Amino acid sequence: MRSARRKSQLALALDAGVSARHLSFVESGKSQPSQEMVVRLADALGLPLRERNAMLIAAGYAPPYRETDLAGPDLEPARRAIELILKHHEPFPAFVMNRYWDLLLANDGAGRFFHWLRDGASSKPNVVHQIFDPLDVRSSIANWDEVAGEVVRHLHDDIAAAPLDRKLKALLDETLSYPGVPSQWRTSKPRAAPGSLLTSVFRKGAAEVCFFSTITRFATPSDVTLEEVRIESMFPADEESAELCRQLSSDSETS
Repeated sequence: MRSARRKSQLALALDAGVSARHLSFVESGKSQPSQEMVVRLADALGLPLRERNAMLIAAGYAPPYRETDLAGPDLEPARRAIELILKHHEPFPAFVMNRYWDLLLANDGAGRFFHWLRDGASSKPNVVHQIFDPLDVRSSIANWDEVAGEVVRHLHDDIAAAPLDRKLKALLDETLSYPGVPSQWRTSKPRAAPGSLLTSVFRKGAAEVCFFSTITRFATPSDVTLEEVRIESMFPADEESAELCRQLSSDSETS
């Protein structure tokens, strides 16, 4: 984890407030770190909760952070907050993903728009696969190179933050195995698209619908599930796109 962040032993020791010698002994296994030491190192490395649990387990301590089912009673207040965000974003699309880009929840606006875009065809339950599979949403994204490049950039960032997560690495490998994906994306992050804000352009026939997105996350989570929840809200980039969403909503109410 230290190497993935390109941090020297000395830099990490200074950030954690320990001696470089002691840190060297901890890394080599010559010294058994206390629980407090592990927490200090995790803080200095800026580790997500899942990685903090893994680090404590590796040191022989019980993991302190739970991973709770989002549908369970313990997370009901958080789930109500998520559902409120989704509802208030109507008639525009909004959906919820986990760390691995699996779809967890979506509002009716998302269901209506992607049902219209795909002519009712079913879609994969993972957003990355939707974007990269030629038989899924990919075929409808007019600026696919820009959108796909941004997704790969995020995946590389996620792996850098959690270098021991094999599931994230497998997702990146699956993503890069799709046809038409530049080979250099395997070893380096694509450059960010020009401009101040990436807009996704969806095309169906003569119609073009443009969205930009915001990502909402919980500010102070102490549960692995909540820390990894991402709520993506898609905002129309022009009045024509907004009107299409409103029209789809109106049509669903009258049908």
